[in-house]
Amino acid sequence: MIFSPQCINLHSKKSQSQPPVFASTIIMGRAFEFRKGRKMKRWDAMAKAFTKFGKEIAMSVKQNGPDPTSNSRLRVAIQNAKGANMPKEKIENAIKKASSKEEKDFEEMVYEGYGPYGVAILVECATDNTTRSVSNIRMYFNRGNGTLGKTGSLDFIFTRKGVFKLAAESNNIDDLELELIDFGLEEIVKEEEEIFIYTSFNDFGIMQKALEDRGIAVINAELKRIANTSVKLTEEQEDEIVELMDKFEEDEDVQAVYSNVE
Repeated sequence: MIFSPQCINLHSKKSQSQPPVFASTIIMGRAFEFRKGRKMKRWDAMAKAFTKFGKEIAMSVKQNGPDPTSNSRLRVAIQNAKGANMPKEKIENAIKKASSKEEKDFEEMVYEGYGPYGVAILVECATDNTTRSVSNIRMYFNRGNGTLGKTGSLDFIFTRKGVFKLAAESNNIDDLELELIDFGLEEIVKEEEEIFIYTSFNDFGIMQKALEDRGIAVINAELKRIANTSVKLTEEQEDEIVELMDKFEEDEDVQAVYSNVE
């Protein structure tokens, strides 16, 4: 079987003529993300990444306590931080700091809108000041010839999926498919040296536990917004969208930004 860059869609096995349900959504945006990635500087900086993971650790601790053995969200946050090479002492300090009663709380917010050329943009934030966050997000949309929309206005464009990234060299994709098919596995994709496992939003925790129980090392696990429809742009138009998305990603309150650019 050939897996790269193809995907296995478990719901299409009954009929070979039936097209993969999510294949286009997974492939969608890869070229754009690659081009965007070459132009992103601050988001790739370690300081920005560590701040992002530090906030996720803090929110996890505030939600379910500082013990990762009984806090599955914290285990995922620690795992992702380690996957990004966040030093152990920084992780421990983030947990300790979040356990303090004086530590501020972060609120998770989602902002939705449209950029130029009809591009849908969804921004996830973790903030201790929602007034500041919404003001900044609206400003970025307005300056980028876009418009901030209402909550839920992009529900028909993005589907939230669980995405787990594994090292391809340490795992056999055939074995993984057989082992995980009963735990919410929707698709499994091999790209170069990495394997990506996709689940529904509701099956994220089930898949996380299945991987943990089997001792399968996960590089990164997260809930991502995957576009159901796409917008095709010229390279010049893409540059304009990249510039706008950079503004969002450079904001200290922003955790993730998604678009439906093809």
